[in-house]
Amino acid sequence: MKLRWLPLALSDLDGIRSYIAEDDPAAARRWVTRLQARARTAASAPMAGRVVPELDRHDVREVFLRSYRIVYRVLNAEIQVLTVFEGHRLFPRDAAVDDGEPDQ
Repeated sequence: MKLRWLPLALSDLDGIRSYIAEDDPAAARRWVTRLQARARTAASAPMAGRVVPELDRHDVREVFLRSYRIVYRVLNAEIQVLTVFEGHRLFPRDAAVDDGEPDQ
């Protein structure tokens, strides 16, 4: 499946990178690379991720990398990464879930 990062998810990665880079720029690059790799792994078996409890939609799932949640939507031809955030935070209200396509 094709993996597509939506703008909010890309912004999330930039924010994570910037925050970690304040202490260790090399660690920030490594961590973001690991998050991206985890998303690619999820795309190879998208239904293996758990349903996001706050949304209870079978097409919106998540995988974890340590305490970070990578939330994605499963479509017919692609996986859309919606948001990436530290798991102790609440699910972001600005995470786009609907784009006009019906649930699958």
